[in-house]
Amino acid sequence: MGYLAWTAATGCLLLLMSLSYGWISRIPVPVFGLYLLTGIACGPWGFNIIHLDLIAHAHLTSRITEIAMAASLFITGLKIRLPLTSSYWRMGVTLALPGMLLTIAGLMVAAHFLLNLSWPLSLALAAILAPTDPVLASLVSINDARDDDRLRIALSSEAGLNDGTALPFLMLALLWHHAGGAIHHEEWLKWLGVDLVWALVGGLLIGFLLGRLVGLVATRSRHAQGEVAPSDFIALALICLSFSLAMAVSASGFLAAFAAGVGLRSAEVSVQKRHAGEEQDPDLPAEMQVNPHTRHDLEEHNPIKSVGLVIGDALSFGDTVERIFAAALVIVLGVTLSQHWDLHALLLAFILFIVIRPAAVFILTWRSQASLLHRLSLGWLGIRGIGSLNYIAYAWVHGLQGSGANLLTDTAITVVTVSVLLHGISVMPLLTLRRKKEQ
Repeated sequence: MGYLAWTAATGCLLLLMSLSYGWISRIPVPVFGLYLLTGIACGPWGFNIIHLDLIAHAHLTSRITEIAMAASLFITGLKIRLPLTSSYWRMGVTLALPGMLLTIAGLMVAAHFLLNLSWPLSLALAAILAPTDPVLASLVSINDARDDDRLRIALSSEAGLNDGTALPFLMLALLWHHAGGAIHHEEWLKWLGVDLVWALVGGLLIGFLLGRLVGLVATRSRHAQGEVAPSDFIALALICLSFSLAMAVSASGFLAAFAAGVGLRSAEVSVQKRHAGEEQDPDLPAEMQVNPHTRHDLEEHNPIKSVGLVIGDALSFGDTVERIFAAALVIVLGVTLSQHWDLHALLLAFILFIVIRPAAVFILTWRSQASLLHRLSLGWLGIRGIGSLNYIAYAWVHGLQGSGANLLTDTAITVVTVSVLLHGISVMPLLTLRRKKEQ
C-alpha cells in the first residue's frame, strides 16, 4: 500500500469509528479494544499488510509514548478541580505510593518464580506493569471538573501520579541489572536522592508552579487585551515546558505534566474566588460559564470569562491529542502483538489482576469506610496500557538486552494486551452494577 492508500484507509477507519460510535457504545468491546483488534487484523495474524515492531523502533516508541502520556497526564490533572487539602486526594495518593510499592513487590516475586527471571529483571517487569494508565482509562476517569465521584477521582489521581512513582524503580532495576547484582554505595545514594526523592518532589513542584503561573499570566493578559481567540497553544506550551524543564533538571517529566494541569486548574479556582459576583456560582468551573462557540459575541469581558476560555480550549485540545495518539498506539500494539505474544504471561496477568492489585487495595483500605463494592472496583479497575509501553521502550533504550529482556518484553506486551481487552470489556457492567447498588 502506498501513501495515498494509507491516508485513505486511515480516513475510512476514523470516519467509520465516528459514525458508528453510538453502536460501538452498546457492544461489550470498548473503542480501544476495537482499535487493538484492528491492529491485529492488519498485522501478521490478519491480512498481513503492516509489519511493525515497537521494540525494533524503541527510540521512536519512547518519544511518541512520552508525548501521549504527557498530554494525557496534563488533561487528567486539569480535570481534577479539588483543593490540595481535599480528602478526595488521599486514596489516589495512597494507591500511587504505598499501593505502588505493594504491587511492585508482589509482581517482582511472582515474576521471579513463575518466569525464572533474575531478581533485577523481575523488578524491571514489576515496575513496567505496576502503574495504571492515564490514557486508556477514559471510561473510569473523571468526566469533567464537576465530577465528584470518589471512585473516578481515586483512579484518575492514581493514574496521574503512578507513572512518575514507578519509573524510579525501573531505573533501579536497570542499575541493578547492569551492575551484575552489586550496586555501589554511591549509586544507591544517587538513586535515592536524585532518581527517587528529587524526581518526585521536583516534578510536582515544577509542574504545579509553572501551571499556576502561566494560568494567572494568561488570564490577566487575555483580559487586559480583550482577547477571545482560541488559546490551544497555552495547553501545548504547558505540556512541553513542564515536561522538558523537569527532565532537564533530572525531575519527573510525567509528574510535572500532571502537576501542570493541577496548577492551571488552581489558577482558575483562584480567579473565580477573586472575581466572582453575586450572580455567579464559584463552584461552577469557569469553562462552563462561557460558550466557546460564541466567544466573539460575549456581552462582557471579565477575568472569569477569560480563564474559562483558556481552560476550555486546553481541555478541547488535550482531549483531541490524547485520542489521536491513543488510537494510533493501540493499533500499533495490535500489529506488533504477533511478534511478542507469550501464553505463559497469561498466568502472571491473572495473578496481577485477581490477586496482587486487589490485595494491595484491600490492605490499604482495611480501615476505610468504603463499601466492599467500592474496594473491589478500585482493585479491579487498574488498566495497563501506553505507560507500560513507554517503560518497555525506556528499558531497551537504556541497554536492556538478551534472552531475559526478550522474555520480559513479550510478557509485558501480552499482559498489556489482555488488560486493554479484559478491563475494557468489564468497565461498563461494573459501573452499571455500582450505580444500581448506590440507588
